[in-house]
Amino acid sequence: MIDFHTHILPGIDDGSRDMDMTEQMLAMEAAQGVSDIYATPHFYAHRVTVDKFLERRKRALDATQRLLAAKPDLPNITAGAEVYYFSGMGRAEQLRQLCMEGTDILLLEMPFDQWHSEQLKDLKDIISKQGLRVVLAHVERYIGFQKDRRVWDEIINMPLTIQMNAEPFIVSGLHGRHRQRFCLDMLKNYDNCIIGSDCHNLSDRKPNLAEARRVIEKKIGSGRLTQMDEYTERFLKG
Repeated sequence: MIDFHTHILPGIDDGSRDMDMTEQMLAMEAAQGVSDIYATPHFYAHRVTVDKFLERRKRALDATQRLLAAKPDLPNITAGAEVYYFSGMGRAEQLRQLCMEGTDILLLEMPFDQWHSEQLKDLKDIISKQGLRVVLAHVERYIGFQKDRRVWDEIINMPLTIQMNAEPFIVSGLHGRHRQRFCLDMLKNYDNCIIGSDCHNLSDRKPNLAEARRVIEKKIGSGRLTQMDEYTERFLKG
């Protein structure tokens, strides 16, 4: 099992605060059957340069790799980033350095407001001119902002990958059921979907892929779960 979206590296963003928490989160992932993790700390272009971000990520990753060397039963980690959208990013020269290590895959966090043609143009440039493969992070978190869905429809149907968090498959209550239905419908209607825990800590945003997968299997069948896993593996292999 692969967890594509995590904030598990210690002390780099609002995720794991230290190595002890990282170790406990990794142990929770392993207990759920996760073998491979993509560590995707937040990158905000208005807060930090690419070089400074990569330097900080390397320190956190090196410390985590020392832990993994001593505890080989824990999942493997690949370095990445969750890159928040910024104006003109379709022309940003260092964007490739923020891709998942050894790949051309960019995990992109879109704005939490109404999407406009500027974002659409940047996405087109990232895909067609820069030649990167885009993954839209936690798409379920944007839909409520899209009062005008014309740009949403264009973006969601572009040649990209749709990532959903595990949490909305699990939560209860009226609002929770609406989010769950949205995510299940996305899985039914789009083949290019993957899920990630987007875990940040040990409590309210803990690793939770296994529980979400049980819901998916119950609601729409093990076959769709297998298809999603196969798509994820093909996508990551390029």
